[in-house]
Amino acid sequence: MTDAQTPPRDRPWLIRTYAGHSTAQASNALYRSNLAKGQTGLSVAFDLPTQTGYDSDHVLARGETGKVGVPVSHLGDMRALFDQIPLEQMNTSMTINATAPWLLALYVAVAEEQGADVSKLQGTVQNDLIKEYLSRGTYICPPKPSLKMIGDVAEYCYTHIPKWNPMNVCSYHLQEAGATPEQELSFALATAVAVLDELKPRVPDEDFPALCGRISFFVNAGIRFVTEMCKMRAFVDLWDEILETRYGITDAKFRRFRYGVQVNSLGLTEQQPENNVYRILIEMLAVTLSKNARARAVQLPAWNEALGLPRPWDQQWSMRMQQILAYETDLLEFDDLFDGNPAVDRKVEQLKAGARAELANLDSMGGAIGAIEYMKGRLVESNADRLNRIERNETIVVGVNKWIDGEPSPLQTEDGGIMVVDPAVEQDQIDRLNAWRAERNDGEVQAALSDLRAAAKEGKNVMPASIAAARAGVTTGEWAQEMRNVYGEYRGPTGVSKSVSNKTEGLDDIRDAVNAVSDKLGRRLKFLVGKPGLDGHSNGAEQIAFRARDCGMEIDYEGIRLTPDQIVTAAQENDVHVVGLSILSGSHIPLVEDMMTRMREAGLGHIPVIVGGIIPEEDATRLRAMGVSKVYTPKDFELNAIMMDIVTLVDPKAVAAE
Repeated sequence: MTDAQTPPRDRPWLIRTYAGHSTAQASNALYRSNLAKGQTGLSVAFDLPTQTGYDSDHVLARGETGKVGVPVSHLGDMRALFDQIPLEQMNTSMTINATAPWLLALYVAVAEEQGADVSKLQGTVQNDLIKEYLSRGTYICPPKPSLKMIGDVAEYCYTHIPKWNPMNVCSYHLQEAGATPEQELSFALATAVAVLDELKPRVPDEDFPALCGRISFFVNAGIRFVTEMCKMRAFVDLWDEILETRYGITDAKFRRFRYGVQVNSLGLTEQQPENNVYRILIEMLAVTLSKNARARAVQLPAWNEALGLPRPWDQQWSMRMQQILAYETDLLEFDDLFDGNPAVDRKVEQLKAGARAELANLDSMGGAIGAIEYMKGRLVESNADRLNRIERNETIVVGVNKWIDGEPSPLQTEDGGIMVVDPAVEQDQIDRLNAWRAERNDGEVQAALSDLRAAAKEGKNVMPASIAAARAGVTTGEWAQEMRNVYGEYRGPTGVSKSVSNKTEGLDDIRDAVNAVSDKLGRRLKFLVGKPGLDGHSNGAEQIAFRARDCGMEIDYEGIRLTPDQIVTAAQENDVHVVGLSILSGSHIPLVEDMMTRMREAGLGHIPVIVGGIIPEEDATRLRAMGVSKVYTPKDFELNAIMMDIVTLVDPKAVAAE
């Protein structure tokens, strides 16, 4: 082919790494290092206190500060996070939802300090609360006021930051929670419809198409990459269809499906973790091969995320994977490779039909807001089905339920193959927070909080008052407390009903054992499942509670975000036989230590405690030394084995024999 015939090469997608840890200063160094290595956009991970609207010294923040992201408690933290990074030239994605108006306000305030033209800022706030109720758990307020705040951000950006994506409809965590492709399509699109319905009355009719054009999506790509690629093509078609038929958007450029992606972390395995490199690459193909459904931005997990926090080298390795595909291969030189493929067309139509049927079902319930409890229940059921297929070897996971024997991984070096956050980080962050509070002008802070409260109460857009509060030195916890005071707090549905399901296949032996032990105990074996701290990843806890219920146990599961004190009180008041704790944020040592102390002080030291999470073996040894009976990690995927362990732990005969 001559140069004259060479087709123009497409521009690569934005190459990002989801990153943030320890402190704003440490995260800033990591960002600048990644940008120097060829990353083309930033993707900020915030810690759980920041995501859920608590300052680093709040009781619920104990053990969580700096663990799964960067703590940002005030303008000084945001200033340090982006030190020497010119925001006017940057494209920044912030994975933030309940506190999205606040973090965007801090970002705008820092950009102003840098002298940036705020109207030129580019990036995204995720700002999707509906999926938080369904899967991730970092919500604060009830659905309706949360939807109103999503609208506030979108309306403000449309006027003042026109290149900013004010809302990233996030189906990523839906798949992590077990969604089928049809559920992922329909639940995400129903969320987008709810947001557009909220926004339509806020802007002139002639400007609404452009506002539709700023709504973007954040999608998951799993290991069944042909189906996932077809799902992306279905997303493109369905979004175009909804915008044209429901909202009358005639300009095709405003109907484009714009999305970023992180490929699936749920499928990464603790066993033979080196295999995860191939999984990540294959999953990336699903969102890059089809030109007409190609992601605008891609971030990849690291091979060791089932073990703990990736190191800079691990993140670099994932970034190089993207760069090799984008720059060394000829992928970007071709038109769509799948147009007219009959197998692809069939699968896309099948997915669209299933999604349309579910969308109609959701619409009959009043849309996404009215269907939250229904959607949560469906996700828990779908996830149970997925785990059952793995347990029964119907779904093969290499190194997990087939080809289990292998060589030890040379990648897991003396540091365990992960990065560990220094426990001293938490106190350091609290000291800086106290210094910030001492140095600010209290009169300005109180005036800013009063204006913020008034804006929320009067139904005004909270963004201008939030930006003024950021400049005045208000903290994340103070901002969120005003939202709690005005709008109230919310406890989302657990998706786990108390009634036993009819899915009892293969459970007869365990049910017999539960019945036998219950007879010895003189009442039904009672199992408390608790999630202490701020970790909202409830999938594991839900599946344990779901299976325990189907095995005939009486379960007590009240959902996420409980203090150790609340869990101990529940154990005492409900007279439970065993307590199970689920912690995936890395805060298991301080939270379990607190729990075990409180259990003994309450006279409950005899009750067995089991713990599940992403827990290195060294930490598991420490937990057992504290008195924990059993420790489970992602490799312990056989739920029935865990159920039998519970029966054995509370069997009076077995206890007496010990």
